[in-house]
Amino acid sequence: MRYWSTPPLPDRNSAETLTSEIIRDVELGAMMKWGVARMSDDTVIGTVTLFHIDLDNGRAELGYAMAQESWGQGFMGEALRGLVNYAFNTLNLRRLEADVDPRNGASVRTLERLGFQREGFLRERWHVAGEIQDALFYGLLKREWQSLSKSD
Repeated sequence: MRYWSTPPLPDRNSAETLTSEIIRDVELGAMMKWGVARMSDDTVIGTVTLFHIDLDNGRAELGYAMAQESWGQGFMGEALRGLVNYAFNTLNLRRLEADVDPRNGASVRTLERLGFQREGFLRERWHVAGEIQDALFYGLLKREWQSLSKSD
């Protein structure tokens, strides 16, 4: 949670409230969330999310989280490739966006490997647990993804 735009949840009740909000948003179609599981043992090690889905404008934001013991093994890149394919090919979105803490180098590299382009630097965007945080904004267009996919 070090690089999230919200602090860690303080207790079980907060986690239950967040879970209810996620379920509501999924049911309303405002969010889609998937678990990321290791193929070797089907253990859930993270999540990938599409949120602020705007079908009229063909855009959504993506988010992701991975258990620390699974960092650096390529799992998130693989999961995000599937998410991006789904967003562009099934939902027919035109644009995906991501908001990243600039100190999170691994996340920045993951997005850039997928073809996301840095579109902005927002100074002091977030206030999290007493700390002011900047944000990097990244974007990926469907036509860029299709062009990258053809070259693979």
